[in-house]
Amino acid sequence: MNLRNRVQLVGNIGKNPVVRELNNGGKMVRFSLATNEYYMKDGERVQETTWHTLVAWGKTAEIVANYMETGAELMVGGRLKNRVYTDDKGTTRYITEVIVDEVLFRSKKDKQAA
Repeated sequence: MNLRNRVQLVGNIGKNPVVRELNNGGKMVRFSLATNEYYMKDGERVQETTWHTLVAWGKTAEIVANYMETGAELMVGGRLKNRVYTDDKGTTRYITEVIVDEVLFRSKKDKQAA
């Protein structure tokens, strides 16, 4: 494990993970995770949410795809990966993703809750 590029996040899944089947039979899943920080401003508690893009491969992807859904709380460990791509309009985009290699389920959203 590379400890020089290591990140741990605890948060809630933003929307159901999107699974992609690979040509070699493996799986890749991409999902978003919201983390919250709180601070006081003018005597009021303020919540600041940061959204993270996460990617998991192989068995980790299968676990996330099968057991996680919108609102579920989890802790993930992984590494940061920067990449560059060109979108459909020809614009160069820069993205930072967390490549997940560890998942700890903290809760699962109750499907029957309103």
